[in-house]
Amino acid sequence: MAGFMQDIKFYDCRIVEGSSTSIILDNGKIEEISKNFTRGAGVRALCGGSWGYTAVEGEIDLKQGVEAASKLAFSMNKNTPKEAIELAAVSSPEIKDLPEIKIDPRNIAIEDKVDLLKDIEANAQVKGVNSTKVMYLESEFKIEYRNSDGLECAYELLNVGFAVSAVASENGVYQAGRESRFGYGYELFEKENVMELAGKAGNTAVELLKAKTPKGGEMPVLLDQELAGVFAHEAVGHASEADLVLEGDSILENRIGEQIASPLVTIVDDPTLHEFGYYPFDAEGVQSRRTEIIRDGIFNSYLHSRETAAKLGGIPGNCRAQGYSMPVVRMSNTFVDNGKAKFEEMLEEIRDGMYLIGSRGGQVNTGEGIFQFNAEKGYLIKDGELTELIRDVSLSGKTLEILNHITLVGNDLKMTAGRCGKAGQLAPVSDGSPHLAISKVLVGGA
Repeated sequence: MAGFMQDIKFYDCRIVEGSSTSIILDNGKIEEISKNFTRGAGVRALCGGSWGYTAVEGEIDLKQGVEAASKLAFSMNKNTPKEAIELAAVSSPEIKDLPEIKIDPRNIAIEDKVDLLKDIEANAQVKGVNSTKVMYLESEFKIEYRNSDGLECAYELLNVGFAVSAVASENGVYQAGRESRFGYGYELFEKENVMELAGKAGNTAVELLKAKTPKGGEMPVLLDQELAGVFAHEAVGHASEADLVLEGDSILENRIGEQIASPLVTIVDDPTLHEFGYYPFDAEGVQSRRTEIIRDGIFNSYLHSRETAAKLGGIPGNCRAQGYSMPVVRMSNTFVDNGKAKFEEMLEEIRDGMYLIGSRGGQVNTGEGIFQFNAEKGYLIKDGELTELIRDVSLSGKTLEILNHITLVGNDLKMTAGRCGKAGQLAPVSDGSPHLAISKVLVGGA
């Protein structure tokens, strides 16, 4: 190896090999059946305070990759020296308890998958629905990790999922309903009542055409598991990612040990759960483990990579990458833990307000701690009873205020699978929560 190699403190390689299949039906017609193969490696090298990174595709020459990444790190460190980076120590991960697959999707003929999708789509085409779309995704990949400290480990995963959407329109107004499920193994389609979910997507679209847009204002709100899960992920989870903390872009900087939420609130990130954000070890070969971000309202821990754990004092294991991109700190399966309240009690607690259901996206500013989310739909609550259906409702406010205004936490935790974007990369995640009652929050409507 070249002379500059003696200055390289550390290097590592992630080799990713896999394939993904997608089938898309649009209004009953096959729009796409595609299979993509990937084979590549991401190589990082550390020199002083600089990381060099290179991607190698196709025929993988790791020695060449390591030299290229090392050369980059060396020249960056020479030209713009920064404070040396330390990495938290890690031991070899134990690869155990991977998700079991009962029905291998690779043994199911493409024709059978298309037929299943046609049935799903037919169930979404309820009276009043104008158009439908259904998508099947399947991906299998093998990840190998090795580094200059002699750590070597590997695992394989295979996941499947589907999404169905329906659109209904009337007098130029369009409303959509969408349902999706992701998991491991083709048995997903037996475990979940997919035909019922498809019908639900269709019915939501049609019902929303008749729904009213409510008046906005500050009021008590009940959040369903999906919207509360999105809040936990977007507003709390991202702010606890240690790289954002170090960049000065988090309201949770220097808050460890402080009471930042109602004592009823515990928020956890757990990559060991067999949800969509599962991994046995992260992109740095660190064993996955459960982290309590907030415990009983007290801010307990950031999420770390080896670098941030060494800087801030913490435990690594939350460094992830899409494919063989440069790894960044990120969540896995993030959720508000179960409380004790029953749904009926929560309605009584809210008394007069809104019940907001599902998520249509939103945005969050982790540095200022403000967020805005859009619910898929909702109901007005009057005298502790659900009344009329509402649409076009948003929820906004300050993260820390909402956390302190949580008055009841349900006992019905449910996870929702999806993909989270950060640093231009998408990673599979799940987020969830039981129902949450919030004493006051700003709701936007008409």
